[in-house]
Amino acid sequence: MTRFCNSLRIALISSCTLVPFVAHAQESTPIEAIDVQSGQSSESIAATPLSGARVERDSLARKQASTSDTGRLLADLPGVSASSGGGFSSMPSIRGLSEQRVTVLVDGFTIDMACPNDMNSPLSYTDPQTISSISVLTGIAPVSSGGDNIGGVISVESTPPQFAAAGKTLVTGELSSFYRSNGDGFGGAARLTVATGSLSATYTGSYAQSDQYEGGGGDGLVRSTEFAKTDHALALAWQHATGLVQLKGGIQRSPYEGFPNQYMDMVDNKSWFLNGSYDGYFDWGDLALRAAYRDTDHEMDFLEDKQPGSMPMNTEVHSFDGSVKLSLPMSMHDTLRIGAEFHHQWLDDYWPPVAGSMMMGPGEFVNVNGGKRGRIGAFIEWERHFSDRLSAITGLRYDRVTMNTGEVKPYGTGMMQMADVMAAAAFNAAERKRTDDNWSGSALLVYELSDLAALELGYAHKARSPNLYERYSWGRGSMASRMIGWYGDGNGYVGNLDLKPERADTVSAALALGGDKAGWSLRIAPYYTRVDDYIDGAFVQEFTDMMGAPGGFVQLQFANQDAEFYGIDVAGAVELGAGTAARSTRLTGSLSWLEARNLSDGGPVYRQMPLDVKLGLAHRSGALELAADFEWVAEKTRVDATRNEPRTDDYALVNLGAAYTVSGVRVSLDVENLFDTGYALPLGGVSLGDYGATGELRPVPGRGRSFNVGLSTRF
Repeated sequence: MTRFCNSLRIALISSCTLVPFVAHAQESTPIEAIDVQSGQSSESIAATPLSGARVERDSLARKQASTSDTGRLLADLPGVSASSGGGFSSMPSIRGLSEQRVTVLVDGFTIDMACPNDMNSPLSYTDPQTISSISVLTGIAPVSSGGDNIGGVISVESTPPQFAAAGKTLVTGELSSFYRSNGDGFGGAARLTVATGSLSATYTGSYAQSDQYEGGGGDGLVRSTEFAKTDHALALAWQHATGLVQLKGGIQRSPYEGFPNQYMDMVDNKSWFLNGSYDGYFDWGDLALRAAYRDTDHEMDFLEDKQPGSMPMNTEVHSFDGSVKLSLPMSMHDTLRIGAEFHHQWLDDYWPPVAGSMMMGPGEFVNVNGGKRGRIGAFIEWERHFSDRLSAITGLRYDRVTMNTGEVKPYGTGMMQMADVMAAAAFNAAERKRTDDNWSGSALLVYELSDLAALELGYAHKARSPNLYERYSWGRGSMASRMIGWYGDGNGYVGNLDLKPERADTVSAALALGGDKAGWSLRIAPYYTRVDDYIDGAFVQEFTDMMGAPGGFVQLQFANQDAEFYGIDVAGAVELGAGTAARSTRLTGSLSWLEARNLSDGGPVYRQMPLDVKLGLAHRSGALELAADFEWVAEKTRVDATRNEPRTDDYALVNLGAAYTVSGVRVSLDVENLFDTGYALPLGGVSLGDYGATGELRPVPGRGRSFNVGLSTRF
């Protein structure tokens, strides 16, 4: 077992990008008895493969002054990229598979899509100022980690409950604040815990706000990039001899968030949640019970950069999540995990009429009428340690997904609305109930070749059903279809009742070399994924202007096609000199290369990251921390012609940072994009906020130089 743990440590240290101010990997813990005092759940430590990476709170704190977007933090890990959205709502992709195809967990729970543009993505309900850790599985994810996905797993965790020593009372907490010169962004966060030996109460709260940012190299103001949001949560915990009970509730409010690559902006988002869990640790095994409810009210319209005009769009979502999982040690070498899950989503999407508008009136446009998506899943998984050097995790799961929705209607019945009138009639006459029976399986083999080398081989077959918008968005008019889609491309999308679930087969490998004792590490991870019935966009028509000339945008319908994704992730680190806990100098680097091809039309898959190379140098000497980062991204030439995806040039960015801790107070100064380099975001889409104001259609520019100051303390 010792050698197996060592191999996990070697791989996990190598698997992170290890760019300074961002991430350092922590040792993974196989399933064993754990100390209830730690507050960790059995789910949070379950069977982490070699291809996992974990970013802890101390590393996250180094980046909180630079971003309010958790997705941007993940983009510094090999194999993970982030598609641009709002200021705190980017959408992560793992090895080319977008967020809708990835399991994203926040404190162990999924958060449903509540917007036709996916503006309130799951990670938008987190804040780098308050989260404790992030775990990412970029390779084969065990079936116990979740169903209804074909990519990896992203898990964001809040600070676990803290308890005092017996007979004592604990009062502890943390305060932080930041300022960013580019965009005049500012915010802060607070965490306060009061606990006894068995009871714990923790409040966390944060606020972040920013104006529009300036692009680099004289690109000017990037319109529709302002945002503001606040989060508050209260967590209660009770521990006893054999278990841990937790109850957590909270609210999030975002009064506005601009989206540079969408026609619409978010003008309000209110969400509240209540989570409950029980983790029991017994002689016969571990038991994990979970239940959660979330209510979200979401509103879209135009912020000032896209005015004059108004087009309100409202979405209401109610979600329930529940699961039961057992971890049963069958012998010294075998662990059996079984579980069942239930998830239900209810969604109403309606667009109020606009007074005086012939196109957006006289009635309400009903886009999704009480859409329901329910999933019942069950899995069984076996972990076997054949020897100190060889182990395996295999599993099988079944998910039944049922979907239905009510009748819809257009704004009115005028001639300008005839495309939507006919589409609504056809949709209402169709059978809308759908049921998918999805089977998934995974197998992982880990072999320690030596004390300095470990190898992982994996295969998985995963399935994912369409979301409510992919199946039930019905509008055929130009305006109605342009309101659907999370691609940032300016095109319009129409749903498809006949969509089949996506089915993906993935093979991957990971070779991890070196480790702490060696003073260096290297991880090489190739992969290949083929997706049958991949949900992409099929051409319907070209949009034209008032004179009938092509306008540069098209209408697409969600359709099943086939696609393949293959590439390699490389990451490494080396200690320069004999490092200690108080003094060290570390050189890190990573490389991610990906190709994705649509096998149905032979073209590239939309929104794929080009070759990305990162280098970092970090030095620590007592209370002083210094760092320099370098990133080079290749020219993006493989673009999706169907969507008129823009090409982007290659670019190089340099970031510098320094921090000093004195009397428990940490002060940091980062210079982001030191040379104010002008560049376009490869996954940013087109800058529709600028297009409406200037008439110029360009890719979304990246952020220019920014001086970021952070201040934090713990007590």
